[in-house]
Amino acid sequence: MKAVVFDMDGILFDTERLCMEVWKEFADEMGIKNIEKAMIGCIGLNRTDTRLFLKNFYGKDFPYDELRQTTSERMAKRMEKEIPMLPGVRELLDYLVERRVPIGLASSSRSEVIKSHIARAGLTHYFQVIVGGDMIEHSKPLPDIYLIACEKLGVPPEDAYAIEDSPNGIRSAYSAGMKAIMVPDMIEPTEEMEEKATVILPSLLAVKEWFEKNEK
Repeated sequence: MKAVVFDMDGILFDTERLCMEVWKEFADEMGIKNIEKAMIGCIGLNRTDTRLFLKNFYGKDFPYDELRQTTSERMAKRMEKEIPMLPGVRELLDYLVERRVPIGLASSSRSEVIKSHIARAGLTHYFQVIVGGDMIEHSKPLPDIYLIACEKLGVPPEDAYAIEDSPNGIRSAYSAGMKAIMVPDMIEPTEEMEEKATVILPSLLAVKEWFEKNEK
């Protein structure tokens, strides 16, 4: 284990449920159907690919820009109160620091959002490398974001772990040649995920325990 690269939403922070809430609010106001199904397909995508996905899902007239602006503003207001960190985040990060394992973050969210979230949560010092979805043309499920993260960490992808919650994230890490650990959040693992993930675990605390047993 020469490096570990984390996803952010659904791994470090319980933000995907908040996002689902504000998307549903917007959809109800606009009379848009099946927004839950549409959002599930968008998890792990950057802004460019989310736009493409929704235009394909609903048609070219889908009001993506209005959705993005409205839901971003509502998310920001909710996140002002609290950054909902998921269980085991600090324990796993501290374990990796003690082992002197380089740590990266590869998220389809914009870089400024990532830096804001981890700063407010007091996690900035853990990460040597941050790669956001705005730093690449196409994000997950393509491998680019993880390949860049590994390059910046100076580690071959095959020697690094990726910790992900979504199918798109697992596909991205797998395509990059990394060892992918899935910690499911909003999407239950499928047979494809069982094949592509090195292991599927219920929490970051379970990931720490798995590392203790398998990476001595």
